Amino acid sequence: MPAPLHHIESSPELPASADAVVIGGGIVGVFAAYYLAKRGLRIALVEKGRVGAEQSSRNWGWCRQQNRDARELPMAMKSLDLWEQFAAESGEDTGFRRCGLLYLSNDEAELVRWARWCDFARTVGVTTHVLDSAGATGRGRATGRAWKGGVFSPTDGTADPGKAAPAVASAILKLGGTVHQNCAARGIELEAGRLSAVVTERGTIKTKVAVLAGGAWASSFCRQVGIRFPQASIRSSILAVSPGAKDLPDALHTASISLTRRSDGGYTLAISGRGRVDVTPQQLRFAPQFLPMFLKRWHSLLPGGLEGIRSGHETLKRWRIDGPTPMEHMRILDPTPDPAAVKLTHRRAIELIPELRKTKIAAAWAGYIDSTPDGVPGIGELEKVPGLILAAGFSGHGFGIGPGAGHLVADLVTGAKPMFDPEPYRPGRFSASAWGKVADF
Repeated sequence: MPAPLHHIESSPELPASADAVVIGGGIVGVFAAYYLAKRGLRIALVEKGRVGAEQSSRNWGWCRQQNRDARELPMAMKSLDLWEQFAAESGEDTGFRRCGLLYLSNDEAELVRWARWCDFARTVGVTTHVLDSAGATGRGRATGRAWKGGVFSPTDGTADPGKAAPAVASAILKLGGTVHQNCAARGIELEAGRLSAVVTERGTIKTKVAVLAGGAWASSFCRQVGIRFPQASIRSSILAVSPGAKDLPDALHTASISLTRRSDGGYTLAISGRGRVDVTPQQLRFAPQFLPMFLKRWHSLLPGGLEGIRSGHETLKRWRIDGPTPMEHMRILDPTPDPAAVKLTHRRAIELIPELRKTKIAAAWAGYIDSTPDGVPGIGELEKVPGLILAAGFSGHGFGIGPGAGHLVADLVTGAKPMFDPEPYRPGRFSASAWGKVADF
């Protein structure tokens, strides 16, 4: 079944023109549109299905600095402040709160890595606490186990994946922007080599700027305009249990299971990094570039099936912009959860935290995590198509850093000084090898 998601109404009419068009209503797309609208631009957000319906509502909801790759950490730090600021200035509820994130481990090598990261993070102003055995065991008392150590990051937190993207879209409407659901962007038009319009299934919007925040669909969209964007999707399955468990951490990570308190009092459960690789033509095309990533993560990835081919988001086909596209045949990516993963996740969870025996499985769902060869997103203008800004490939890290990514896009579009260095996210880097550059966390 699909993940829980709040519904918002679409704008009644597609505008003939806009200062910028944002393609994709996931968390990155809505925040990009929001910050552009805040700067006075006329914004149109187009989404082929429902706002937030794909991976933006199917993730854990973690908004973390802890254990971020150094390239993403500046964005993560700014994003936490932006989550808070958004609620204060918009009046919309994303469910964000700084509840703290708890990491526990009995693996000495893992603890050494975490401690090394904490030493680095403190040099850039991140508040994080390394826990000794007594501290970790105390904070992890719900497990009833002794732990060698851990980390607690008190300023990190969570937001509600079912509320967040719709809440931001509602704020866009308040600022005078328009939001168009069930409205696929089929392609773009060019004048003198520069973007001049976005063509949708409901009509054409004249614009000089388009932001491609298409998630797992971004690479196939890029292919239509002659851009090579290496991207591969991993099918990740998680489950939710009903309310009933008491005195558990708000957010807990261990090697066997990760847990997040939901707004309804239940919990989301998942196994970090575990996923299925559904082979597609696009996967095969970009396989050589993803070899470094695969070699680093092979232990948590399993062969998949034909889900990806049926979904159509990783096709190598070219489509016409005057007729239906694969995005209109598959409005929302809703892949089948891996039953083995769901069973294993639940078994591990009740073994680790006996209190969860008081709950029942309420739902299970899967989503496609859009990955890049180095595990870091691509954000920036595409050189071959001036006016087209890429914001995709968030590799399972995008929900928490959605506000920072959206703010960076707005900075790039308006020529403002970026609030952090955009160089690590430059799309042009994908023309080089990812060997030695794969994200650590």
